[in-house]
Amino acid sequence: MRFEWVVTEKETKLLKFFLRDQGVSRKLLSAIKTHNGFSVNDLPCFANQAVVSGDRVAIVIPDEESHETVVPVNRPLEILYEDRDLLVVNKPRALATIPSRQNPESSLANWIKGYYVSNGYKDQVIHIVTRLDRDTSGIVLIAKHRFSHHSCDRLLRESLITKEYRALVWDRDNRLRDHELIDLPIARDKDSIITRCVAEDGKKALTEYWVMKSFGPIKLVKIHLHTGRTHQIRVHFKALGCPLVGDSLYGGAKNDGIDKQALHCRKISLIQPFNQQPLTIKAPYPRDMSDWLMTKGYDCSKDED
Repeated sequence: MRFEWVVTEKETKLLKFFLRDQGVSRKLLSAIKTHNGFSVNDLPCFANQAVVSGDRVAIVIPDEESHETVVPVNRPLEILYEDRDLLVVNKPRALATIPSRQNPESSLANWIKGYYVSNGYKDQVIHIVTRLDRDTSGIVLIAKHRFSHHSCDRLLRESLITKEYRALVWDRDNRLRDHELIDLPIARDKDSIITRCVAEDGKKALTEYWVMKSFGPIKLVKIHLHTGRTHQIRVHFKALGCPLVGDSLYGGAKNDGIDKQALHCRKISLIQPFNQQPLTIKAPYPRDMSDWLMTKGYDCSKDED
C-alpha cells in the first residue's frame, strides 16, 4: 500500500524524521526498509536521505501476513462506512469483539476476517481500534492496516475520537439529573474476575450523560465517555442506583423483551487520519431497544437533538 506526501517544511530534514512526523512508527519504518519501500521524487532511496521543501515523498507498506489464530467466518456484516484505511461496523449483541480460547470462531473479528478473505483483501490482519462488551451493540472501528491502526491509536490518546452511547436505565427513585458528569474511580471487584466497582483506589473514570426521555421508571440517556474503563457505563450507573435495563451482571432487571443490557454505541466522530476529512457515523438501534421505544411512541431516528 502506497502513501505519499509533499514536503512543506523549509528546513532540510532526514527522510526518517519527516516520516516520523507523519505518524510512521519506528517499527513500521523498519518493515518498510526491509522491503526497500522508500522513494523521493519517484527515485528509490534510504531512510537517511535528506528531503527539502517541494520533494515528493512516498512509502510502500508491505502487506501483513494473516494471523492463523483468527479463523475466517462468513457472516453478514452491517457495514456503516468503509474506505481504504477504515472499516466501521454495527456489532450485534451477544457477540464478542475478539475470539477467546473458549470461543475461537465466534467473534466479530472472525466475521471481519471472513469479509476480508471473501473480498480478496491483501491485508488480512484484524486491527480493532474500539471494542465493545459482548452484550453491547453498536459501532466498532477497525483499522484496515497497521499504519491506520497506529494513527487511530494516536487519535484515541489525544481524545480525537469521540463515541456517543444510548442506554435505557432504571431510575425508580428519580435520582438522575437532566445532565451530569459522573466522576467516580473504577477498580476490579476483589470478589470477581469479571466485574468492576467504584473504589477510592481505582482508576479515574468520567462519564457524562444527558436524560433524553423519561418513560416512568425507565429513562433513555445519551452518554459520552471521557475515559475508557472496562464496564465503565454499567458500573457508573449502578453506583448511582440506576442500573441498565437488562444488565443482570450489575443488577439491572429485564423489561418487555429486553433481556440483555440496553446499551448501544450510537455514534462515532473522528478526523480521517490520512485525508483529514471529518467523519460522523451513526448506527441504528438494536431491534429490542427500537421496538421497546417504538411502543412508547419514541422515534429513534430523530433522537440526535
